[in-house]
Amino acid sequence: MSHKRAANSCWTGMAFLMCGALTLHAQPSPQPPAGGGRGAAPPQRREDYPRRAPADAASVERGKALYGVNCQFCHGADTRGGDSGPSLLRSEVVLDDQHGERIAPVVRAGRTGMPKFTFTDDQIADIANFIHTFRAAGYDESRLKPPSIIVGDAKAGEVFFNAKCASCHSPAGDLRGFATKIADARLLQQTWLMPGSGAGRGSAPPVTIKPTTVTVTLASGEKVEGELDRVDDFSVSLTTADGAHRSFRTEGDRPKVEIHDPLQPHRDLLRTYSDTDIHNVTAFLVTLK
Repeated sequence: MSHKRAANSCWTGMAFLMCGALTLHAQPSPQPPAGGGRGAAPPQRREDYPRRAPADAASVERGKALYGVNCQFCHGADTRGGDSGPSLLRSEVVLDDQHGERIAPVVRAGRTGMPKFTFTDDQIADIANFIHTFRAAGYDESRLKPPSIIVGDAKAGEVFFNAKCASCHSPAGDLRGFATKIADARLLQQTWLMPGSGAGRGSAPPVTIKPTTVTVTLASGEKVEGELDRVDDFSVSLTTADGAHRSFRTEGDRPKVEIHDPLQPHRDLLRTYSDTDIHNVTAFLVTLK
């Protein structure tokens, strides 16, 4: 099935993934009754800040890319919190999680101010592996934010834009006044990387993106179309134009599922950017007053 692992985006990140930054303190373990009597075994407690074996490097890189697009604006590049979201570093959910099993229910159900995400199990595991690369400890070093993120070469950014982006966007057309409409450089950067994201909780994104749609062609030839609700390796769910919810089991390429994601070109390019490319393009776009 093409684009089987595609997931909706209009995403700001996994805000409220934690239920509070909770620091746990070890307590003395209860002792079994004296005299050889029968007693419950001492409860197993996780280490306050668990040490984890290194995850698969490829998984971490995939998770880094997903986190960077969907979570970083709210939770920060180092998971210690961003402009509108809390730190994940000491989240009880994250500390207790191993491979995404604790994170997944929160991501898929959403929270107040946080949208639901339609990531697959593998994608959530990748994100979890990336988050777990940050070591929580009893002390957080202060983070020094640079005075400006505009550190790239605007001329080089313009060259990159003309080569990679100009087939869909134009400084004299849809991007006229782009930097005036989005004055905050960090929000501007997040918006061009993945339009529809980065607004933070309680705020509307600076640009409106059409929803991802899907067409399911049944064996009978009937086509069922609607907004994509969820897709994974076993099923696809959608909402039709009249508000009806439909779900279909999938097996291999049957039934035929076609996902129409308006952000797919951005997703395809995302994996090709270097940090220098991002800095340069941002430096160019802030000149579009």
